[in-house]
Amino acid sequence: MGNRMAYKIKESTPDPKRPEETVQPQGKTVAAKPSSEASGRSLSRLTSLDAFRGFIMIMLAANGFGTYALSQTEEPSQLWTIIDHQTLEKIAFHFEHPPWQSNFVPGSMDAGEGNAWAKWKVSFWDLIQPAFMFMVGMAMPFSYSRRSREGQSRWRMILHALIRAVVLVLLGVFLYSRNEPSTHWLFTNVLAQIGLGYFILFLIFQLSRRWQWASLAAVLVVTTCIMQFAPPTGQYVPELVNASYEQGEILAPPYERWSKNWNAFSDFDVWFLNQFPRPERDDPEEIPFRFNRGGYTTLNFLPSIVTMLLGAIIGQFVMTAPRSAKTFWVLVGAALLCTSLGVFAGATCCPIIKRIWTPAWALFSGGYVIGMLAIFYLIFDVWSLKRLAFPLVVVGMNSIAVYMMGQMLKGWIYREIVTRHFGWLIHSGLNQVARMTDSRFTGAELFDMFHPVIQATSVALVIWLICYWMFRQRIFIRI
Repeated sequence: MGNRMAYKIKESTPDPKRPEETVQPQGKTVAAKPSSEASGRSLSRLTSLDAFRGFIMIMLAANGFGTYALSQTEEPSQLWTIIDHQTLEKIAFHFEHPPWQSNFVPGSMDAGEGNAWAKWKVSFWDLIQPAFMFMVGMAMPFSYSRRSREGQSRWRMILHALIRAVVLVLLGVFLYSRNEPSTHWLFTNVLAQIGLGYFILFLIFQLSRRWQWASLAAVLVVTTCIMQFAPPTGQYVPELVNASYEQGEILAPPYERWSKNWNAFSDFDVWFLNQFPRPERDDPEEIPFRFNRGGYTTLNFLPSIVTMLLGAIIGQFVMTAPRSAKTFWVLVGAALLCTSLGVFAGATCCPIIKRIWTPAWALFSGGYVIGMLAIFYLIFDVWSLKRLAFPLVVVGMNSIAVYMMGQMLKGWIYREIVTRHFGWLIHSGLNQVARMTDSRFTGAELFDMFHPVIQATSVALVIWLICYWMFRQRIFIRI
């Protein structure tokens, strides 16, 4: 889930020296004092970037508002007399990661169905981490420009990028180690993945635009070659590495080397992760490391650099482009092109799989993320509906805090804040709803049926209120 979020937070902090429209704590929009630019143009932060980041963080903090958990309610249940089960399952598809392959024919939830050229559908939940990573890159031109205006040397910025990368990796390891008896050296968390690729991204960003595009293409080609021409060692026994044909995790030729826990990246982890001390566990099969249950790998960060680099390239474009409908349509065109290239790659040379971040996935998901950005850009930067952005911006400006709260405090927030102090209010409200709608269910029954939604939504609301308080106090957590 995801992230280079800390970097984005830094960029989101209002800078009174910058020529931008800044959303103030009172919700008012005021013009900041202009400053001269070397280019003679005003370079300003995008409201759409803050709002987009806030939207993604809210969805993550709310865990999709409990939609998928609600859809898993077992039969028989009174819930299904209120909601159509099939309809909810179709909606819930977008709030859970598919087992392996990530693109689908419209109307289908089985990745094995349909022609590869017609597979344009994707689960929204699979786009959360690409959105994180894309915004990492997109914020970079704005931050680099600001630091340059402040007179920071290139070496100072390089050192800062290196420190930030290390901190993000360590934060990712820390989150994996919370419930372990010792440090759990695992690097598939979104923060760790961003940290592993961040310094490389920063170095590529120093190059000319032409070389940035060349680097993007090189990463795609090199990653494809590694996966295709570096066969994993040993014998593949799917049931021993949590892979199954039923879930579509074992692919047929010519894509067999992209199968779950049977590819060059997973093979690398069997060597690499065993160089670190492993936490002692009751299950002896966990030591040494043999596979990741979800199929995720450390080397996913290599192709994910493409996602971040796409963000950096788009960021350089929108930073100086006029805030106009023309720019919006350029973004739409870029989104369609990128997604089309992903579908083409998926049908010809490598499958579209988020869990191992295949090159085709980097392009396919990158197009969808650019498309989402285009919508936010149109609403908040072209139509200038900045007041509507405020609830999202409040969260987007403290995204590292939101992420850490979501990872570490959800259970505590629900138990100690929501249930203890507001449980009576929730039950009272549900009883009132039952009376007003002449429902055949009591408030307690409604609570039991919709508990996943109530829990997820109430926790997200508390996190939003904390973010609002931090915003009012001008507290912005940065790395």
